[in-house]
This record gives sequence, C-alpha cells and structure tokens, in this order.
Amino acid sequence: MFKHDPSDHQENLQNGYPPLKLVNRKTETERTVVKVAGAELGGPDIVIIAGPCSIESKEQLWAIGKSVKNSGARILRGGIYKPRTSPYSFQGLQDEGLQLLSWIRKELNLPVVTEVMDPRKLELVCQHADMIQIGSRNMHNTPLLTEVGQIRKPVLLKRGMAATIDEFLFAAEYIVKMGNEQVVLCERGIRTFETSTRFTLDISAIPLLKRLCHLPVIVDPSHGSGHWWMVPWLSKAALAAGADGLIIEVHHDPTRALCDGGQSLLPDKFQVLMEELKKLAEVMGRKISV
Repeated sequence: MFKHDPSDHQENLQNGYPPLKLVNRKTETERTVVKVAGAELGGPDIVIIAGPCSIESKEQLWAIGKSVKNSGARILRGGIYKPRTSPYSFQGLQDEGLQLLSWIRKELNLPVVTEVMDPRKLELVCQHADMIQIGSRNMHNTPLLTEVGQIRKPVLLKRGMAATIDEFLFAAEYIVKMGNEQVVLCERGIRTFETSTRFTLDISAIPLLKRLCHLPVIVDPSHGSGHWWMVPWLSKAALAAGADGLIIEVHHDPTRALCDGGQSLLPDKFQVLMEELKKLAEVMGRKISV
C-alpha cells in the first residue's frame, strides 16, 4: 500500500489550473462509496454494469436484461439518446425509450443507467433511471455538468476521448461543487495515433485516479477497444489495476445491433467472463458484488 503524501496530490496542477478542492484525495483512507439502488460502487466489492449500447425494442431489452442479471450484473445499462458521429446513424429511441427503462427496472428489479445529453431532458430522465450517465462527448459540457450537480442522483462520468486526467477530474469537480457528491469516474479509452483499436484504453488512469481522488473508478472495456474479443482481456486488466467496477456492452444478436455490435459480447460469453472475473477478484482479496 502506498504511503499517502498530501503534498503529492496535485496541489499545483499543470497548465495553470487552480488546485482541486473537492474531489482530490486528502488521506490514504478517504474513499467515497456511491450507492445505486443497493449496489455500492467504491466499496470492497466490484460492481458489474452490463447491457446493450442502445435499447432497440422491448423484446431486445428483455432478452439482454434477463441474461445479464442472471449472469450477475448489478446494474443494467441501455442508451436511449445516442450521440453519433453521423446524423444518419441510429440516434436511439429518444423519449420513447424512457418507458422501456421504467418497465425493465420494475420487471427485473434491476437499477438502470442511461445517458443524458440535453439539460432540458434531465428532470424527465431522472424519473425513469437510477443513475445518470454523462458520455465522453459531453464531459466538457459545463452547463450539463452544472445541472447534473444540482440533482441528487448518482452520476456516471465518462472520460472525454481526448481529455487529460486533470480535465477529467475538473469535470467531476463541476458536479461535486454544485452539491452532488455521488459521482463515479469511468475510464473508457482515449484517442491516440493507434488505429487497430477504436480507442486506447488507459489502464494507467485507474491507479492514478484512485491515488489523486476519492471517487469510485470503473472501466468501459467495450468502448476502450471496439472489439468484443478484447473485452475479457481488458476487463481482467482493469480489475488487476484496481478498478471498482466495469461497464460492459452485451447484445444477443450483435451482427444486427443498431449500434456498436462489434464491441458487444454475446450473453454466453458474458456469462463465461463473469465466472472468470469472480476467480480473479478472489485472488485479489475482493469479490464481485451479487
């Protein structure tokens, strides 16, 4: 275990930024635990979030939701507002998807997390979701960060695809400064010169973030690679590096997925991965939250 030195905690950040005041970790034992309907992120147990990149239909959501719950996922992910590079790509079910979120969380008794892009939709989405996600493209959206900071709902904040660690932490600071301390950081890969993977998963960010701040840190190995076959390897690497959880994309028919099928695990492969993660967690003195 490292010996904490407060003077080593970004008292003077680079690039002329003022020091962090709220999310910086001041002691070795300081740690925030974020509770999402019974699941505790940042505690001793590792929490797995899983589900489709985008909710496509009631049938699709039921099939995937039931499968990931049976495999041990504690939180169901499912996008309804999708920020896509092309305006001609599937943009999600939009408001229609909110009813499906409410339905599935009740049917499976499983909390749900979904992304919000527009501050005007925040109040509406909060009525249907247990956790609000701010995606990579909106990490720098300070009006949205400010609005999310005024709600009392857990927030999953993804690192921007070209954001530095300092920028990532200051985005979290915007939320906490407004009074919402229930923030979970998510490393999801950054854009580099490499083209073999969709992004480059920054494994080093995990111990660094946990050293610098007291917020839970999870990892998205699906977006971090863009390849389903890499997800198990990166998931294990993330846990070995100290991640408090994972958010994994699962689809029962990836070849027909309307969004990111190539990085989604089939349900049976997700089941195998969960069994492997349980063994790894045990070796590390932790366990997968059930």
